[in-house]
Amino acid sequence: MNKEQVLGYVQEILPEAVDRLKQYASFPTVSAQHKAIPETVEYVVQMIREAGGETKVLDDLGGNPVVYAFFAAGSEGDASKTLLYYNHYDVQPPEPFNEWQTEPFTPTEIDGKLFARGVADNKGDLVARLSAIKILQQKLGGLPCNIKFLIEGEEEIGSPNLEPYLRKYKDLFAADACIWEFGGKDEAERISMVAGIKGMAYLELTCVGADIDMHSSVGAYVDNAAWRLVQALATMKNQQNEILVEGFFDGIVEPTEEEKQVVAALPFSEEATAQLYGLKRPLITAAKGVDPREAMVFHPTMTICGLDSGYTGEGAKTVLPKVAKAKVDCRLVPGQDPDHILRCVEAHLQKHGFDDISVTMINGQKAYRSAFRHPFVAHVLDSARVIYENEPVLAPNAAGTGPMYIFGEQLQLPVVSTGVGWVGCKVHAPNESIRLKDFEEGIAHMVVMLSGFAQALSGAEKEVEA
Repeated sequence: MNKEQVLGYVQEILPEAVDRLKQYASFPTVSAQHKAIPETVEYVVQMIREAGGETKVLDDLGGNPVVYAFFAAGSEGDASKTLLYYNHYDVQPPEPFNEWQTEPFTPTEIDGKLFARGVADNKGDLVARLSAIKILQQKLGGLPCNIKFLIEGEEEIGSPNLEPYLRKYKDLFAADACIWEFGGKDEAERISMVAGIKGMAYLELTCVGADIDMHSSVGAYVDNAAWRLVQALATMKNQQNEILVEGFFDGIVEPTEEEKQVVAALPFSEEATAQLYGLKRPLITAAKGVDPREAMVFHPTMTICGLDSGYTGEGAKTVLPKVAKAKVDCRLVPGQDPDHILRCVEAHLQKHGFDDISVTMINGQKAYRSAFRHPFVAHVLDSARVIYENEPVLAPNAAGTGPMYIFGEQLQLPVVSTGVGWVGCKVHAPNESIRLKDFEEGIAHMVVMLSGFAQALSGAEKEVEA
């Protein structure tokens, strides 16, 4: 199968695929705000059925429904091999609205890009994968293997209800390998993929100082909840950006030499990163003498994501706030446990005299890495080389988080993440977008990957037997 042939097939269905994506991205499926869940699920089911798949909507264990889809191998395919796709239909809140150049839920094409909330994370990837299935069915004689989908609706709030579904429906989702939800091109136009993901302990710290907000003049003798919380936070990380919480680094599994070598060879441009985000200060890794690539993949983090206290509106209001809250996310690496991180933070606050500050876990997930040597990993890379002009890049894990650990634990399969995004797609930010050229190539990559999937795994099995 050659690149020109596959891209020709993609061109034939591209207008329909783009229209489908526009309809899908028009649903304001914000799980954090409980918006548009039923209608989005209905639309996802409709798309799958129109592509020739079977569906089940699983909603018996709480939370937003999980959609299961199944596409049987064609008559010439290998029904003994199954690929699982993981996607999610929920999106991040679009706020702040005033920073959007287009309406977030009115998908808009501008200069070869499609702008909408969720178009990159993660609705574009689902439509691309279903489009690849259509090409295989309509142009290439049927599916070369069985294909399953798990499409959930709570990824953007930490997938709090996914694990019970995977436990109960473990056999339903059984597969030989999994393509994860996301991926895209880096600043040098290389398709960037990962075979793992960081975990997370997302915490909320709360300091309550009074029953009501007070006139700020009483600050002469009344303690300030906001100051107290800021002082507590300052004990957890110093000016050198070192995490000071005792026990925070317990259990970390050190990376292998192969993983270290792969990460050292990953592309990274400090100048491009600074320009992309409009950074006003140097990278924190410079002062620490650490390679940013190493920190991104192998090091845990502690980030203040938000602070809330007192008056934050326009103009002045002289108030001493009754309460102060901080949201803190800790990105974890393999071996770290989010519940242990929670206990360590609680113990740290008590040790430093802040036992009045409460800590609650909003989201806890463990990190996961697939074996780099698995033949599936090699196959995804090889199939990418057929379509993409530049050499693909594969990292041991992403810097972000998702429920990949649950899949690895429950289903015991290798996972690789790749998708239709790009370095400027601004996921979780205003003006999220994908480039339609990347969408086109992403569909083509999935056609090639699926075409050789069963053969790649069967060949590896024969080598093991020999």
